[in-house]
Amino acid sequence: MKLARFDTGDGQIRLGRVDGETVIELSSVTGGHASLREILPRLDALRDAILAAEGESFSLAAVTLEAPIDAPQKYLAIGMNYKEHAAEARLAGIPTPVNQLWFNKQVSCIVGPNADIEKPRVSDALDYEIELGVVIGQRCRHVSVEDAYSVIAGYVVANDVSVRDWLQKRSPTFTLGKSFDTHGPIGPWLTTADEIPDPQNLRMRLTVNGEVRQDWGTDDMIYDIAAQIAELSTVMTLMPGDILATGTPAGIGAPTGNFLCVGDVVRAEIEGLGALENTVVQEA
Repeated sequence: MKLARFDTGDGQIRLGRVDGETVIELSSVTGGHASLREILPRLDALRDAILAAEGESFSLAAVTLEAPIDAPQKYLAIGMNYKEHAAEARLAGIPTPVNQLWFNKQVSCIVGPNADIEKPRVSDALDYEIELGVVIGQRCRHVSVEDAYSVIAGYVVANDVSVRDWLQKRSPTFTLGKSFDTHGPIGPWLTTADEIPDPQNLRMRLTVNGEVRQDWGTDDMIYDIAAQIAELSTVMTLMPGDILATGTPAGIGAPTGNFLCVGDVVRAEIEGLGALENTVVQEA
């Protein structure tokens, strides 16, 4: 299933099932609630009802897609988790970590799949990072590698937008450089885990104004998704709706200084999951 949150133009957020180029409202299943995060623990039980729902339908082209996960408790991302990306990061003066390197993106950075990305007033080093986003489906702690996939609700495309001078130079942690407003586009919808038989074998592609910048496979991860969930759940309780950004492949702007500019259109697409398309605008 592909589940989306959307606005038809009346300011009311709705929850729907995406079928091709149409989204079908699910108020008959959810009782009118538009929180996907709240129904994640019951997703398996609701599956048949969601698939059978015949609510009001809308063309995807006529609605505004919102971030599919509303109000997640945590947005966690792993640094330098692709072999070739780790190599290029060293060229930018970023050492390769010897263990999993996790940081927070503050949830206030999250925006929808077609929202604008703001170029901050305080930086000209605005960078892009396509990532496979994993969405946790149930409260869990101390999850083994073997059981890790059982706690995943589904997947989203993520762009881990980064402000490089605030990321590597201004702050001793990554949090500030990763958490500017609008720097967390996700979507375009949640693709449930049953539709993706092997998330470690997906093609990822990011373009800027049509020029390919990143084109890689998720099989290049240093720590796979199961290892990431096992590591994180050793430390903290993962909650329904928590988002894990699993690393970016080679091709970021930092090694060459080829950063994003106002007016750039950034398209991030992952096989089977859809695409984000965000325009860079100047922060007001």
